[in-house]
Amino acid sequence: MRDQLRKHLASNPGRPEIALAEHLVSLGSLADYTGGVHQVQRPPVPSEGKDAVETTATATTESASRIQAVLAHRTLLTAFQPIFDLSTAAAVGVEAFTRFVSDGSDSADYWFTEAANAQLGSELEFAALESALTAAQHLPAHLYVALKLSPAICLDPLLPEFLQESGLSPGRTVLQLTEALTDEEPAALAAALEPLRRRGVRLAIDHVGSYFASIRHVWQLEPDIIKLDRNLIEGICTDPLRHAFSEAMTGIAGQIGASVTAEGIETSAELAAVTGLGLTAGQGYFLGRPSTRPQDWDSWSIPAHAFESLTDPDASARS
Repeated sequence: MRDQLRKHLASNPGRPEIALAEHLVSLGSLADYTGGVHQVQRPPVPSEGKDAVETTATATTESASRIQAVLAHRTLLTAFQPIFDLSTAAAVGVEAFTRFVSDGSDSADYWFTEAANAQLGSELEFAALESALTAAQHLPAHLYVALKLSPAICLDPLLPEFLQESGLSPGRTVLQLTEALTDEEPAALAAALEPLRRRGVRLAIDHVGSYFASIRHVWQLEPDIIKLDRNLIEGICTDPLRHAFSEAMTGIAGQIGASVTAEGIETSAELAAVTGLGLTAGQGYFLGRPSTRPQDWDSWSIPAHAFESLTDPDASARS
């Protein structure tokens, strides 16, 4: 274990916090939970043989038809989940999630994977972005909007004009990177997003801690918001490694001027743990579920039943 730590320190001269964070992710207790990272989707490689190729081609054609129908009829909508400032208990932003209107129960990840395999990934992402930006017009004006985007969309030259025409002010716009990056992408992203960030648009990196390279992405891109993955928050109350990693990321955030958001807070104990660590903000089912209803968006304020548990341990039992 000491040799591993020395290796990480040697790879990050002058950056002990990055070395510590990478070391903690590499340890088994955290590595066991790295399966949920959103990797870059690649079209499947067909098996050999005529029948296999024909089967793959048929499946791709069917997927393309389904995605084209979604694009033509705009059968998708946006759910927002509130994000709360942990020091004031006030709602400060939302994260946008795409929901698809269909007869099945396929997840949003399934639809985006299907679109990527059918070479329609960018088209579907821009449709989801359009839905989120349109729905954002009905949000309370003080809430920022975190928009989940792939690196490919962040690098698309259409993005700046798309955002400008939406009417959402740069100060309320957060671009949230949701996928692991290739080795070449950090430098390209930094250059592409620099004009937007100069205008006030913020950058967030999602799923930090769920895959090894996420810590280096933080250092390379210097985001405004670091979002710790749910798999780190689950068990943070009892797991010293999760606690230590979150503490290390708080230190890194302080160095680059970023804030830290805990994702997936589902219990009062988790809320107390991340608040005690000094994390800036939090979201999760314990604080507020995603909703497609404007009347819910209007009502988001202090979630008294959740934050009462920090000062009154018996509050959650009474609610």
